[in-house]
Amino acid sequence: MYLYKFIDYLSYEKKYSIHTIRSYKSDIEGFLIFLKKNDTPIDNDLNYSFIRQWIVELAESKISTVTINRKISSLKSYFKFLVTIGCLSKSPTEGHRNLKTKGTIVEPFSEKEIEKIFKNFSNHDVNERDKLIIEFLYCTGVRRQELINLKVSDINFETQLIRVLGKRNKERLVPMLPNLKHSIEKYLLKNKSEYLFSSKNGGMISKSTIYRIINKYFRKVSTKVKLSPHVLRHTFATHLLNNGADINSIKEILGHNSLSSTQIYTKIKMPKIISDYKKSHPREI
Repeated sequence: MYLYKFIDYLSYEKKYSIHTIRSYKSDIEGFLIFLKKNDTPIDNDLNYSFIRQWIVELAESKISTVTINRKISSLKSYFKFLVTIGCLSKSPTEGHRNLKTKGTIVEPFSEKEIEKIFKNFSNHDVNERDKLIIEFLYCTGVRRQELINLKVSDINFETQLIRVLGKRNKERLVPMLPNLKHSIEKYLLKNKSEYLFSSKNGGMISKSTIYRIINKYFRKVSTKVKLSPHVLRHTFATHLLNNGADINSIKEILGHNSLSSTQIYTKIKMPKIISDYKKSHPREI
């Protein structure tokens, strides 16, 4: 019963997206199943030892540390809600610290690989929607889900700004390059839909379709193992940074809550910095 109240709270008060709410619901239901197996109710006797047991069970089932941290984050929000409505006196997750994760860095596409992509577009008969999806992702750095949600009405062609609905329904404005503006205007002459990128029936385009598009074109120019929309987001940020953009500006465009999320791109740039330093310093022999 309380879970459904919490879902209503996320939907109507926090106004979270359907995708986010599903994740919360799935994470919490997993914990409730664990409690039921151990014949344990949610009350003031529930303490952190049960949370720790659940974490151990998740780890033993080979779930990644990142996913475990997300599940605990969902649980923290749920318990905070139960405290707020008076069902619990305090949260059993108080004092919990996230598990340490390995700092994996996504390798971005090189500028040469991006050049090859657009050169292939000019030399071959390419699906206009596919071409614009890749251009849009590279020129704006938006997330895949943000691209899916994007409506034509979110684009202001006069100010050349795009209204993007990000995580947790947080809006931001993303600048639009003149070339991208021209490409969108040309595309819209033939494609009439509420969404900028739509499915055959005019509804939202699927996640898998966007993933397949990125894979299809980039495997022709790149030998990288990971070819995904998320790699294009990393590429956007890395290329901006490499060409002198301020990291705070990149943070705002990407929609990061904190600068620490954006600073991962300075790590990507570091090998080039080290190489330039060794080549340029007078003491380097």
